[in-house]
Amino acid sequence: MKSLAGILIVFALLALAYSQKNEDEIISLPGISANLVRFKQYSGYLNATGTRRFHYWFVESEGNPAKDPLVLWLNGGPGCSSLDGLFSENGPFLPSNDGKTLTLNPFRWNLLANVIYLESPAGVGFSYSSDATYKTTDDEVAEDNYQALQHFFLKYPNFTSNQLFLTGESYAGVYVPTLAVKILEGNNTINMQGFAIGNPLVSRPLNVNSLMYFAFWHGIVGAQLWEEMLQYCCTGDDCTFYKTTNIDCKSRVDMVHSIVFDIGLNTYGLYSDCYKGIPPHLHRYVTDMKGVFDDFESSWVKIQHAKKNRTKVSPAPTLGKLKFSSSLICINASAETAYLSSAEVRKAIHIPSNLPTWAICSDDVANNYVKTYEDLTPEFNKLLKSYRALIYNGDTDMQCNFFGGEWFVENLKQPLKMKYREWMYKNQVAGFVKDFDKITFMTVKGSGHMVPQWKPAEAFQMISNFLKNKLQ
Repeated sequence: MKSLAGILIVFALLALAYSQKNEDEIISLPGISANLVRFKQYSGYLNATGTRRFHYWFVESEGNPAKDPLVLWLNGGPGCSSLDGLFSENGPFLPSNDGKTLTLNPFRWNLLANVIYLESPAGVGFSYSSDATYKTTDDEVAEDNYQALQHFFLKYPNFTSNQLFLTGESYAGVYVPTLAVKILEGNNTINMQGFAIGNPLVSRPLNVNSLMYFAFWHGIVGAQLWEEMLQYCCTGDDCTFYKTTNIDCKSRVDMVHSIVFDIGLNTYGLYSDCYKGIPPHLHRYVTDMKGVFDDFESSWVKIQHAKKNRTKVSPAPTLGKLKFSSSLICINASAETAYLSSAEVRKAIHIPSNLPTWAICSDDVANNYVKTYEDLTPEFNKLLKSYRALIYNGDTDMQCNFFGGEWFVENLKQPLKMKYREWMYKNQVAGFVKDFDKITFMTVKGSGHMVPQWKPAEAFQMISNFLKNKLQ
């Protein structure tokens, strides 16, 4: 009788456990038929440090959630929301132009893995701090992300044994390796295997120096200006464009920056047009540029500051007949902004009513963010002793160009495994790849800054092979 009673108690406890509802589970999502959503998904909050609460959206794999990898996705800025990644890049849903309905993304990464989209730091998207203090640093964000990830595993202990991969793009070139170091040196119960970052900011000096070559070799900078740059910025083959103290060199570097950023080129993708509209579609562009280039301030931003402060705007620099007065708006985030601003959607994803409207990027975070890492080489050298890594670049991006990414990987001096070669998607060249012992560098042909958005099929194949540790 005692054994029967024990069995009944066990079944009762199991029944109770299964009956307890995860309050973060999204039961019904507005704008899409429930029978199309064949996976569980959750939206709620994770505890970071102190009073900071990070919003997350977790989508389970459509394959085998119990065994498939767990992927954390972080967008950059700093100050831009990872829900942009969910709704415009590799998430399961794509918002329609009406901002009300959703369609399934055929190249959603949760066909391969369980994916967490984390809005970080506090103040970004629906993440917040109860003291409304949003000044933060690279190391503080790393610690916040680490604490939030550990809270995730407390909420979802059944995913603790899944292989974990950190992913992201742009300023995630700082977020991802600094978080990975926290994991490496901290909680050994996390089954981390590797990380993959697209168009990453991993070295400010290399990013600025390589942009000069990118601009000249893509016909953006003319021969006369280039010759002047070589004259004033170079000693032999050694050229320094980043934070140069040579006045003549700096004036030429500023001119290149003005051409690249302020005449109407889409810096996210050289060969793509800019979306024209009204702010806040410019928001991500300005935030990204301030995060990547320390002294960036476009003419558009200067004009807004002048209007606010009722001051005059200094004349824009000129080169011949060109006048640098940018009003370029390169990212159309209107559909996802409208969708996430809906009261019905906010309720469905458990967002407190007192939080402000969702925005793709946060001025409070971007304007108060303290960037402390110039170059992530020491972090990579530490991480590559334990983890696999992938650096990939859309080859038309000018914010974080592929030259800088390739130079960074080469400078790590990892043993070469397979030489630089093409990789294919459906019998077409999709880019180029070079494999080292613990890190791979890839380009994605014709893609800009947001590879999963611009080349979703190729990005899907790329991340699938990386998760499975297969060569391209």
